[in-house]
Amino acid sequence: MNQGTAWLTAGGVLSAAAAILHVGVIFGGPSWYRFFGAGEAMARMAERGAWQPTVITLGIASILLAWAAYAFSGAGWIMRLPLLRTGLVVISAIYLLRGLVLFHAMIFMPDVVTPFLTWSSLIVLIYGLAYAIGTWLAWPALSLKGTA
Repeated sequence: MNQGTAWLTAGGVLSAAAAILHVGVIFGGPSWYRFFGAGEAMARMAERGAWQPTVITLGIASILLAWAAYAFSGAGWIMRLPLLRTGLVVISAIYLLRGLVLFHAMIFMPDVVTPFLTWSSLIVLIYGLAYAIGTWLAWPALSLKGTA
């Protein structure tokens, strides 16, 4: 195991939990879409029985599961995935940038700051920090050199 194992494991667990939550939103229906911030348009489509909310939400859940797999791969829990270092850096950057949206909005567009934007940004910032710190600490172990 490498030094980033705990951080990457935490990031993977967080991403997997978020994926499961997204699947739960599908089963929870329109009220869950509203509560978790998907927007009124998605909630209304779900009320009408449209397929788009389900497909979009399953797409997001799939991406989050793939990101969890990359964290678990970097932590050494599963086989090495292709472009592991690149994947972990990109995932870290996406999570961190999404989390930092809150601070940008607070400075430049305070009228768009909502409770959903605040808590979701802070949560995603934690995800990004787990991936970034784990990737940084595990960097030498993530090299292809010395692997079979």
